[in-house]
Amino acid sequence: MTATRLTDPAMDIGDLPPIDLIILSHLHGDHFDQVAERELDKSLPIVTTGEAAKALTERGFTNVHPLERWDELSVEKGDARLRITATPGRHGPPVVSVALPDVIGTILEFGTGTADSGKRLYITGDTLVIDDLKEIPRRFPGIDLAMLHLGGGRVLGMLVTMDDKQGVELLRTVEPRVAMPIHYDDYDVFKSPLSDFQAAVEAAGLTDRVRYLRRGESYRLDA
Repeated sequence: MTATRLTDPAMDIGDLPPIDLIILSHLHGDHFDQVAERELDKSLPIVTTGEAAKALTERGFTNVHPLERWDELSVEKGDARLRITATPGRHGPPVVSVALPDVIGTILEFGTGTADSGKRLYITGDTLVIDDLKEIPRRFPGIDLAMLHLGGGRVLGMLVTMDDKQGVELLRTVEPRVAMPIHYDDYDVFKSPLSDFQAAVEAAGLTDRVRYLRRGESYRLDA
């Protein structure tokens, strides 16, 4: 299966700020392409699925940390602490999911010293809405920011990433304080434009819960 890239990234790898670690929901070219494989420091910590960890190790990456759903990993840097928890995901309906890579979402909980987490982020990864996601708000209430992988990607006519309707359904399930759509227009397999999601959010009365970020813009989530 192949897809054609339609947009350039907001910045090149050489323009990125110093990187402490990489969160990789799964090993697909729209998340980790040939440029990333060639230009990233192969000693950088990468947190990802067991399947992706094996493939990256075979490609020369030396600091890979596999997580299965609900596994945790704690990271410290000076007084800062980060706890990463893998959340469920399924990259397509059962009939095609066997042909797609394993995928995880992630909960990132930030804290300092011995204090409780100051902020809690949820990155969905490329998942459809599945029953297992209902466990997320039970385990992690009060999510500050959810980053939603949308676009309504379709392969062989079947949905493999959330479209506008599923995006709103996930918002209602997880109930983050703020949500931000990402990963919705980069490739030709995306069939649900951002305008569809914006209209669905407005119809659901959730406009005040969603922020939209253009390429190159920044959003600050204060502690």
